[in-house]
Amino acid sequence: MSNYTKILNDFDSLGLMTFRNNFNESVDRVNSDPATILDEFYELLEIEKSFRQERVNKSMIVTSHFPFLKTFEDYDFSYQPKLNREEILDLKNLRFIEEKENIVFIGTPGTGKTHLAVSIGIESSKNRLQTYFINCNELILQLKKAQQENRLARRLKHFYSYSLLIIDEVGFLPINKEDSNLLFQLISMRYEKHSTIFTTNKGFNHWGETFGDPVIANAMLDRILHHSKVIQIIGPSYRMKGKENLFNDD
Repeated sequence: MSNYTKILNDFDSLGLMTFRNNFNESVDRVNSDPATILDEFYELLEIEKSFRQERVNKSMIVTSHFPFLKTFEDYDFSYQPKLNREEILDLKNLRFIEEKENIVFIGTPGTGKTHLAVSIGIESSKNRLQTYFINCNELILQLKKAQQENRLARRLKHFYSYSLLIIDEVGFLPINKEDSNLLFQLISMRYEKHSTIFTTNKGFNHWGETFGDPVIANAMLDRILHHSKVIQIIGPSYRMKGKENLFNDD
């Protein structure tokens, strides 16, 4: 068996398929110019690194439970001209996670709050930070179920552990006092320990009625806003883009 065949077999056994797929081309280039052998080996390593990183990215994104995959590049800033583009794009560096800060996106339905939250989450996942996306009401349902089954502490610890937790549509539906207290426990646990992104269509002055208890609402806001970036999106709904003429009387 030739060394060439042995090398191919080793690629197979080690799972180095990018090496195997690009090996012949590298050998041909080295045969024509032996001085390039180090460059070719480096190129093979770079291809393998990129392949492995992409595989990790896909795995992390899947386990993060994003409702869709949309990046910053997919966001049409021209449709929301009042939004500070530079401020939003700066979030890609994830400094807010290092500093244990929260982000709150406030805006009417359809303005792209969830899109931007997911875009940040994807960047976090690509950087191998444990990230999780969940709708606020689904989160509360899970906590209630855990409480009924006497495993609330374990479920709270589960959601606490993520480097970035994205809680979508906070206040979209009214929440009673008991359920609000469950959410408060999680927010309190994560306070100054991990970053959380919230999206909401409710102004902070309405949180008291939304959460069924002004005291709990104020306690949550106190922890959410202490270290946070609040980004208000004022503009038309993306979902109605191109359909504005349907509402004209003419």
